[in-house]
Amino acid sequence: MITPEGAPILTAEAMRRAEATAIAAGASVDGLMARAGAGVAEWVRRLAGDHAILVLCGPGNNGGDGYVAACALKASGCRVRIAASGDPGSAAASRARQGWDGPVAALADAGPAPVVVDALFGTGLSRPLDPVLSARLGALVAAASLAIAVDVPSGLASDDGAMLGDVPCFDVTLALGAAKPSHLLQPAARHVGALRVVDIGVPGDDRWSIIARPDLALPGPEAHKYNRGMVAVCAGSMPGAALLAATAALRAGAGYALVLGGAGGGPLAIVHKPFVAASLADPRIGAILIGPGLGRDAIARARLDAVLALDRPTVIDGDALHLIDPARLAGRQSATILTPHGGEFDAAFGTNEGSKIERALAAAAAAGAVIVFKGADTVVAAPDGRVGIALPASSWLSTAGTGDVLAGGIAALLAGGAAPFDAACGGVWLHGEAARRCGGAFIADDLASALSHVRGG
Repeated sequence: MITPEGAPILTAEAMRRAEATAIAAGASVDGLMARAGAGVAEWVRRLAGDHAILVLCGPGNNGGDGYVAACALKASGCRVRIAASGDPGSAAASRARQGWDGPVAALADAGPAPVVVDALFGTGLSRPLDPVLSARLGALVAAASLAIAVDVPSGLASDDGAMLGDVPCFDVTLALGAAKPSHLLQPAARHVGALRVVDIGVPGDDRWSIIARPDLALPGPEAHKYNRGMVAVCAGSMPGAALLAATAALRAGAGYALVLGGAGGGPLAIVHKPFVAASLADPRIGAILIGPGLGRDAIARARLDAVLALDRPTVIDGDALHLIDPARLAGRQSATILTPHGGEFDAAFGTNEGSKIERALAAAAAAGAVIVFKGADTVVAAPDGRVGIALPASSWLSTAGTGDVLAGGIAALLAGGAAPFDAACGGVWLHGEAARRCGGAFIADDLASALSHVRGG
């Protein structure tokens, strides 16, 4: 079993290619199914305790995994039943069913059980479930104390987060071989529950992965405020946002935070200077952050123009995303990170079609920048095709100022020397962990303060 953080993410097609690669290297379909079923059984046995288990098997190889898992559970002494939606439709699934020596009930006739395992349909589903089957699945899940999905909850499209009909909410999903995009993309992700990844022996691909805890070194004896990273935050019509971002930068590990053109105030550790060329051009500045509370007037445009003219490592957030022309960024030599939420993304890149991953990748390529596409599902995309997706974070982040905190944290890591993609992913992880530690009903100021505890260990 693999913990979710850092696990590879594969689309249905990429998973098929990975399985084909494993088979070409000497594995077999039956062998992969045996590993999948054994891994599922291990997790189900661990979670179910001594409760009775009902395994729901579909006609494909996902159903085959269910038969194998049921055999392993029975062999270990668990009380297990199988209900099937129909006869196996693949040779491997047929062989797996032949290994089961007990009865197989029709799904329509199956009685409820304390633990339900959904192995009806897995990766690659492209059409809604039959309404009768969907209703039966929903009823069995609702009657269970614990519902576990194998690979992907039945009724979810695996690649784009779409729901193909009514899908019950599961307590746990056991992803086979790799996480799938819909384990992390909304609205599908809210039906997944706790995500675990079962190693079935197929090669992974680290170009797309779940964002993991960053490896951030603590300051050494040679550290001082400038080599830890100096962040300059450009203020605007709502200076409180710049103060939040600057505070977050310090608490995320920056050694120096400078607010340019603000109204003063905030922690005494923040340095305030006017927005003038000499201040902005300080060679010790490791990253410039512009956008939080910037406004969209002529002054805001002039400040954005001044920042972009310097071609220094830059994080662009908030109002600046409504003023920027992405084509203007493509020729920059220095690192650039954009942090839009949905509305800001549409303003900068248009309402193009595709999944959130596809849209983020297209934007990264167009701007030559790392894109942090924020939301209940946050996707980080790099121009070279790398993608990081965050595990679901606290819904209490839906309060004013939390985006400013995220931007400040990312700017701190960028100023401290992290590569742009790593700075973006690291900032997203720190932000999500800080929210978890805050509990509920926190405000952005609390979130910024919590970064100190997360960053410090």
